[in-house]
Amino acid sequence: MNTYWGDRVRHLTEWMGKMKKPNCFKSFQPGRIGVTIAALIFITGCASAPSSSVPAPNEQIAVSRAAISNANSAGGSQYAPIQFKSALEKMAGAERAMGEKDYAKARVLAEQAQVDAELASAAAAAAKAKKAADAVSEDNRVLRKEIDRNTKQ
Repeated sequence: MNTYWGDRVRHLTEWMGKMKKPNCFKSFQPGRIGVTIAALIFITGCASAPSSSVPAPNEQIAVSRAAISNANSAGGSQYAPIQFKSALEKMAGAERAMGEKDYAKARVLAEQAQVDAELASAAAAAAKAKKAADAVSEDNRVLRKEIDRNTKQ
């Protein structure tokens, strides 16, 4: 069986040796390669545009600031301090990135700050709702106790 495959490989090798070689290497010109490399570098430079070509995320910054303000008004700093602090830190990072003109990073951080602020608002609202529900439940307990006391008399 080894001789069968050996013969096949030898036959294939001989056949490939008889094939006509392409002429592209006969007219090798170093100038063409240099121009090709220069074009590739130029195209790569254009494809990876600097952050300055990204527009400043002024709207996103404003929306994020409003979300943080709403979270603060909703009690986010009291009821969801971790999420609220995270929103503040990310907003500060977005403002630093704006100062450095790294607009892509500023947009991402501002979006994250907005999400954290909205989470803090929702957590604050949920905590307030739970507190109100607990108060109503306690009022109901007191009323039932009063009713039970009155019916026993």
